[in-house]
Amino acid sequence: MVRMGDAVRLATDVYLPEGRPPFPAVLVRLPYDKAGPLAYMPYVAQYLTARGYAVVLQDVRGKIRSEGETFAFVHEMRDGYDTIDWVASQSWCDGRVGMYGDSYYGFTQWAAAAAGHPALRAIAPRVTGSEIGEVWMYPGGVFRLATMAWWGAYTWVDRYLYDVQLDWSVRPFADLVPRWLDGARSPSLDLWATLGRASSFWSDIYGGRSPAASLAVPAFNVGGWWDVFHRGAVRDWRAARLHSSAPQHLVLDAIDHYDDRLLPDGEVQPDMYESPETLRAFVPRPLDPVLAFLDRYLKGEPQTALSPVRWKLVHVGWRESPDWPPPEARERILYLGDLARAGHGPEGGALMPEPELVPGTAEWRHDAGDLVPSLDEEEWRYLLGLPDERVVEERDDVLTFTAEPFERAFDLAGPVTVSLTVGSTGPALDVVLKLVDVFPSGRALRIAEGAARAESAGREVRVDVDLGHVGYRLRPGHALRLEIASSAFPRYLPYPGSDEDPWLSERPVVNRQTITSGGAGSSFLRLMALPNA
Repeated sequence: MVRMGDAVRLATDVYLPEGRPPFPAVLVRLPYDKAGPLAYMPYVAQYLTARGYAVVLQDVRGKIRSEGETFAFVHEMRDGYDTIDWVASQSWCDGRVGMYGDSYYGFTQWAAAAAGHPALRAIAPRVTGSEIGEVWMYPGGVFRLATMAWWGAYTWVDRYLYDVQLDWSVRPFADLVPRWLDGARSPSLDLWATLGRASSFWSDIYGGRSPAASLAVPAFNVGGWWDVFHRGAVRDWRAARLHSSAPQHLVLDAIDHYDDRLLPDGEVQPDMYESPETLRAFVPRPLDPVLAFLDRYLKGEPQTALSPVRWKLVHVGWRESPDWPPPEARERILYLGDLARAGHGPEGGALMPEPELVPGTAEWRHDAGDLVPSLDEEEWRYLLGLPDERVVEERDDVLTFTAEPFERAFDLAGPVTVSLTVGSTGPALDVVLKLVDVFPSGRALRIAEGAARAESAGREVRVDVDLGHVGYRLRPGHALRLEIASSAFPRYLPYPGSDEDPWLSERPVVNRQTITSGGAGSSFLRLMALPNA
């Protein structure tokens, strides 16, 4: 039980390798039980100790066996500093400390790095981001309901994990967790749902600093094309590379948050949790690239070659690059056209290389009582089975715009953004967009997605939507499609159609939404593509 500066004690396990100490140490601070199967940390510790590292695993404040209040994010900077201080002072540690971990235990690395303890020499945050508010909780100002409510109920109610039974029919949404958990509330979730993207909360927990921009140690950022945090991994790497003199590395893989991979049709995703043996066999996959990084910056083995950027081009394989996007990538713009057909099934409107001369308008409804389903509620594990988007594309409240099929391979490599001219009969509207790979058979699989809120107040406004980054080959005969809707439920907290707080509203109002394209005010999709396109 390691004592923090305010006398709260945090439960901590230490694994030591064979041989004579001292050793470099790897610290992992997480809320998911340092000894439990979900984060499989004992297997990670065994793998790292076999490579000569002391491993320190800690339940964060208020979780599992640790003391203190159960409240996400706010204590991690101070507790990270105090724990590193304790680790570095132990006789078995040589004074060099690195950190490793996914998701929230990637965030705890950024928090500890922001505290600036001199013993911290390297961090390896995977599938996470330093500023979680904008890249996860509020992408484009729209609250990410499903994962935040599930995570708040499962992790941030008290120190024990619940078997959460989700009932998305509950209104208002503020009562979701109390209804699921017999009256128990999640103070963290209640705060997140009312923060908004403009809140100073994220700046305040870092003492007003940007952790990536002020990073003083090497970092190994790992993101996945289908992981909800991959925007954060890219943004952190870029900010640290711009402002830090320490080496910065970025890996972008074709994985989701649980390291599931995109598999060929017909192949079943293996279950790493099936048995202790499958967990032990899985551990090298995420750890081996990190070990090369730790060996270099904690053990001083300079012979380890690490590229600034290593990324996977889906359907092709791994590439290395000095930058992201790759320097050879070029901007491509596709304009929304044939708007009169946009709400009439999957074929809908067109994505065109040139804008139409005469502006056109498409209209669709937003009914908060009849929401467009997000199809895959399990946002953590997208790749357990990407749904066929034609299920929602048949709806008349979903617009589609499709390009002509490609005659040769079209390789996307970089950020995807969409700029739209939109309006609504309501005070504001949400736009939820998906970039889709359309197979010759008509099957439609999502490549990327994003959302944004536009304050329209009855007039047309311009809105830019970030769909994240992609590294994806559209094979010959395949086409590119853009889906536009005003909801994807329960992934996003739906806009009620009125000026009521979406978290508290119980009275949905139907709005009519419009999108305009053509002429000088065209709506368009902006991509980065490799020269073979």
